[in-house]
Amino acid sequence: MDARGGEGLRVFGEAVAIVTGGASGIGAALGRELARRGSRVVLADRDEEGVRAEADRLAAGSARAEAVALDVRDAEAVEGVVARTFETHGRLDYLFNNAGIGVGGWAEELDLERDWRYTVEVNLMGPVHGVQAAYPRMVKQGFGHIVNTASMAAFMATALTAPYGTTKHAVVGLSRALRVEGALRGVRVSVLCPGVIRTPILQDGGKYGRAPITDLSAETKAAMWERLRPMAPEVFAVKVLDAVARNKGIIIVPAWWHALRLLNVLFPSLSEALGRRELRRMAPLLHRQQAGD
Repeated sequence: MDARGGEGLRVFGEAVAIVTGGASGIGAALGRELARRGSRVVLADRDEEGVRAEADRLAAGSARAEAVALDVRDAEAVEGVVARTFETHGRLDYLFNNAGIGVGGWAEELDLERDWRYTVEVNLMGPVHGVQAAYPRMVKQGFGHIVNTASMAAFMATALTAPYGTTKHAVVGLSRALRVEGALRGVRVSVLCPGVIRTPILQDGGKYGRAPITDLSAETKAAMWERLRPMAPEVFAVKVLDAVARNKGIIIVPAWWHALRLLNVLFPSLSEALGRRELRRMAPLLHRQQAGD
């Protein structure tokens, strides 16, 4: 029950949920699993064609799903989506701040606007915009659950993907701070830290990402990722929503990545040494960008 005697947070059945980055990958998988559990799902993505196709597939299976075109870098647009959801459905149970990109390269070759500012605007300010729009409304209604997508990169030294790792560290910080405050306001907050999931972001950072550090084919890159036992997004979504239902604060899936987090917390110097060794091993496969790339 919420502070005003209302119904309170719905655990998926009849819940209203917004999922950003809902056109593909983790976002689409979360949308499908939410719908399977009986939620009304608002899928949001800058890929308007892709997100509408995903919502149509859900609706064809009798799920209650709708699509909205949304670039999470636009604070006013995020505010508009959240406001319209409240107006239409009278509540918001879940906000999954999931939209993200991968940007990488050698640090000395990164561009301030194209790489750094772009990554911060999507991966960090995107969740901030979602929080700014949804959290005060959730406080007012007396319930809600915000789930921010970070990454296992939040606990590691992310060589060759410094902008990505920086933003994911920040998303964990945002989520933990808000979780402490939210506990006094009836609002839950979790942070999702995926290991390697078989999604488009593994191919040069996804549709809107950029990671031009090798000349390898897509097939060879995929084979390299397979060494880290990527999980199918459908399996991932089931495990994540089970953890969200339990109000788990930091959600790490697949579970074996907990060991890597522990290594980085307890033995950071060892973790960095292992990272340097792996980078040296990969050196023959990496290239330097040419001027004007």
